[in-house]
Amino acid sequence: MPMRNRAGALLAVAATGLALGATLASPADAAPKTSPKFLSASELPPHPSSSWTAGKVTDGVPDGLLSCLQDTMPGYDSRYRAFHTDLDTGALQLTIVVGDTTKAKALATRLNKDIQTCPTQLEQADPEVEATHRDYGTLPVEEGARVHGLHIEGSWGSSDIHLLSVGRDGKTVTVVQWGQLGDFADAPVKAFRKTTTTAVNKLY
Repeated sequence: MPMRNRAGALLAVAATGLALGATLASPADAAPKTSPKFLSASELPPHPSSSWTAGKVTDGVPDGLLSCLQDTMPGYDSRYRAFHTDLDTGALQLTIVVGDTTKAKALATRLNKDIQTCPTQLEQADPEVEATHRDYGTLPVEEGARVHGLHIEGSWGSSDIHLLSVGRDGKTVTVVQWGQLGDFADAPVKAFRKTTTTAVNKLY
């Protein structure tokens, strides 16, 4: 074999070996990405007179998310599923995947803080609104979750109760929101805590 052709063949074999080694060294790069899983309709707090209907999992941030949280959502990979009953009750789940666990922890902290300060934000935006926050504590699931209650009352007679939770599993954060007409006495806190635990456990 001429020297030039032999050298070219050796370089080709070496390049093939390097490419194969790189492929074997990083199998995660070739593996399909696993997307977080969402709640099903049956896993929401039971409604006394109407069943839940689940919408499709959709990219982006839902319009129904409380205004206090809309500006918090970063430009990361976020998806949501909305739920409704035949009456006045609705819910949604939002998941946000960030670059690493440090960013996810910071995002969860910020979301919890924004929910806690939501009454101030709402009242400053509309003087006809009065809002109250309640902290229902943490849940020992994956990297943790916190449950909140928010009552929003308008001077024109409206009264809405919301339950919200923020949970984290690794670099994924999920927000669950439930709401209907009423006040704190109408909030199914125990059932919502169970829903939150299911939502975080179910992500992966």
